[in-house]
Amino acid sequence: MALPIPTPRAFLPLRHSVFRTLWLATLASNIGGWMQNTGAGWLMTSLDPSPMLVSLVQAATMLPVFLLALPAGALADIVDRRLFLLLAQAWILAMALILAALTFTDAIGPWGLLALTFAIGAGSAMNFPAWAATTNELVPREDLVGAIALNGIGFNLARALGPALGGFAIAWAGPEAAFALNAVAFLILILALLAWKPREAPRRGPKEHLVSAMRAGLRFVSASPAMRAAILRACTFFLFSAAVWGLLPLLVRQQLGLGPEAFGLMLGCMGGAAVAAGFALPSLRSRMDRSATVFWASLLGALAMGLMALAHHWALAALGMVLYGASWITAGSTLAASAQLAAPGWVRARAIAIYQLSFFGVMALGSALSGWIGGSFGVPLALGAAAIGGAIAAFGVRGWRIDAVALAPAPAAEAPAMPVPEAPAEELRGMLGERSGRVLEVVRYRVDPAQRKAFLAAMQEVRRVRLRAGGGDWRLYEDVAHPERWVELWLVGSWTEHLREEARLTEWDRAALARAAALHRGEEPPEAARFLHVEP
Repeated sequence: MALPIPTPRAFLPLRHSVFRTLWLATLASNIGGWMQNTGAGWLMTSLDPSPMLVSLVQAATMLPVFLLALPAGALADIVDRRLFLLLAQAWILAMALILAALTFTDAIGPWGLLALTFAIGAGSAMNFPAWAATTNELVPREDLVGAIALNGIGFNLARALGPALGGFAIAWAGPEAAFALNAVAFLILILALLAWKPREAPRRGPKEHLVSAMRAGLRFVSASPAMRAAILRACTFFLFSAAVWGLLPLLVRQQLGLGPEAFGLMLGCMGGAAVAAGFALPSLRSRMDRSATVFWASLLGALAMGLMALAHHWALAALGMVLYGASWITAGSTLAASAQLAAPGWVRARAIAIYQLSFFGVMALGSALSGWIGGSFGVPLALGAAAIGGAIAAFGVRGWRIDAVALAPAPAAEAPAMPVPEAPAEELRGMLGERSGRVLEVVRYRVDPAQRKAFLAAMQEVRRVRLRAGGGDWRLYEDVAHPERWVELWLVGSWTEHLREEARLTEWDRAALARAAALHRGEEPPEAARFLHVEP
């Protein structure tokens, strides 16, 4: 009797039918997106071959994420996410059709190409955080890291196929063919989203508004060491590696003297290597932690750019692209998984948006900077400078660890009684709401002076919990006459924002608060109170 062939670990998330359908549809849209990018980059070399304008095609693709990611992430957290995704795809479809029509009629110029590329990038900027946050709804937690890696594999499989197909489409029927095929691909994703019927999650806490949601997202990220580390490591990696995206068309056309087919195949080599590396990631994760994985991937990317800087034959350039593709998927998927695992559900799209805002912003900067260096000093020097800078940066940020997972189950322990403030007085209830003004929250502790050091250590994490949940201006005071007495103070923007705090606490947050409360001395739990700001 033949034994069943085990499913490779990289493919396990595909056993969930909804995730599988949307993953395949997203794969089709990503293939179309890479065909569009290939067509836009190659068309610009015909409209205006200056290194600056060619590199600005990539900058125009990535800059919208820098500008729109945070409001897009906030909207994705507070509105119907499926409808939000549908509107984003519809926008991209419309812009792709306009670009195809203008190119077909020879009515497009270099600045018009940049404007429509920016418009398509704006749709992608709206889509990215919503789709990334949706992954958690499509697979159980045990498959989440695998699903994130599989998204990266799909993205790079599209990178392997899309540019090659785009290159052949350009050679066969011109850049307008690549743009039209991109529109068809996004139509497939729209149909898949229409077929998806997500379960409506119960809302916890009052409904958020855009500005307050953005502010809460920024506070969460600033108070989350794991998110800050992931963002810093991503910025240093993508700032230098962006040089390849900005300069590859010129590397192929000028340095190697090749045509659009070779341009597509170079990108295909990179994408193929990225897919292969994605399959190897589950095994790599079992041997190396995430911080070390990103470090070695960064060094591999620097080596790849160094090889491309030296290349005057397609073989050496292709080897550089293979190594670059492996480093890109390894570092990118690992960093993305770290960012998603560090963000709870209520803020996930916003946190991912801030993460994407950061690295897409530095990619736009890196692409434009490499274009300027390439135009002033030549493509080889620009790639060489990026290789050296990337290696130095990898060593510089190595100490920022991205391995701590803020959403792991809290340690099992008998939790002490938590402070519960008194209910609001009846005569003040009418003043409490979204426009109540600031609320001062107070918790009073009595701690044995011998436990002072332990209490201060516990309160360091309590501070981060309060800030992640939306608080600001956190303070801790010790009574100079009675050293056992402590007062914790923090501010929130309104009574409604105060009510949202409880819904935002994760199990780890509650465990941190419990550790501080356990050091309180007395039969009653720490005393909690709330004060409404009043203008005299």
